[in-house]
Amino acid sequence: MRTGRAARAGQYTALVAYLVFLAFPFLWLVSTAFKPARELSSLHPTWIPENPTLRNFRQAFDEQPLLQAALNSLVAALGAAVVAVVIATPMAYVMARHRGTLSRMATGWVVVSQAFPFVLVIIPLFLVLKNLRLINSVPGLIMVYVVWALPFALWMLVGYVRAVPVELEEAAAVDGAGRLRTLVSVTAPLLAPGIVATALFAFITAWNEFFFALVLLKTPEKQTLPVVLTHFIGAEGVADLGPLAAAAFLATLPSLVVFALIQRRITGGMLAGAVKS
Repeated sequence: MRTGRAARAGQYTALVAYLVFLAFPFLWLVSTAFKPARELSSLHPTWIPENPTLRNFRQAFDEQPLLQAALNSLVAALGAAVVAVVIATPMAYVMARHRGTLSRMATGWVVVSQAFPFVLVIIPLFLVLKNLRLINSVPGLIMVYVVWALPFALWMLVGYVRAVPVELEEAAAVDGAGRLRTLVSVTAPLLAPGIVATALFAFITAWNEFFFALVLLKTPEKQTLPVVLTHFIGAEGVADLGPLAAAAFLATLPSLVVFALIQRRITGGMLAGAVKS
């Protein structure tokens, strides 16, 4: 009994320590965003700003086009998430239900593609987009994000499809449901949490991506938020810490809001499509 309680207490302690470890950078970012310049240069920094101010936020918006950059990031992230899910879902179903040489080759492609570093593909990718006249364009960036997110999205969805019992589809067929009706009424509701989780992964990956956006987007009004954040760092590497923290705090909010809105959809409803109507 005592051993079990000690083990449980140790688990909770480790969990709390892990949560503190994860939350520390974000909490420090929030604290820095509301600190005036005097407190930012203090030799004895504090967790809670003594004189909180919104000046850093006003200065950030005055110095850089954050709204336009956020809109560009939103369009690119949403476009990449939607297109990646639309392409990956039927591919994942075929790979999970019809295992064979083609499925194994596709799985191998997924694994190998994740080993390619960004630097290795950026030159041929730049040349391809140049021939397609998609350099310095958000649609071209969406295409890159889709290609980069597709392998892992496919990997995730294959696991979700394999978790759906084949017997449910067979039972629907016995009841007279056609193939399309079975996929729409039985399989699709069960895959909804996986589709949402995959879309969230693709969205956050595209929202936070920096390297491709830096190389492919040259016009200031088309740059995404991660690229614009680097403009708060001077030529000598000196950062305008207050406005940078304020802008970075605003840049993290969309991911947090999206996850908060759909986290119930991710964890709930796994058996929603298993109820026969």
